[in-house]
Amino acid sequence: MVVVGVTLVNVTPGNEKSVFRALKDLGGVREILHVFGEYDFIAIVDVEGLSNLNSVVDRLREVDGVTSTQTIIGAEMPAP
Repeated sequence: MVVVGVTLVNVTPGNEKSVFRALKDLGGVREILHVFGEYDFIAIVDVEGLSNLNSVVDRLREVDGVTSTQTIIGAEMPAP
């Protein structure tokens, strides 16, 4: 089963460019958006199964400069 996770990422000020480069090369990350507000980035993670999502988020948290994350797991809506 394909799982889509939306991970909200905060980084230490001044590390945005290096974190962006690291995140875009991380396997399982489909898209990175630089945003303004409470979070610095939104990472869209597209993987097979929850264990793989957990693994990608664990690796994302290990990126130098990442200070915190919050992941929201997408759910499929049944057809009307």
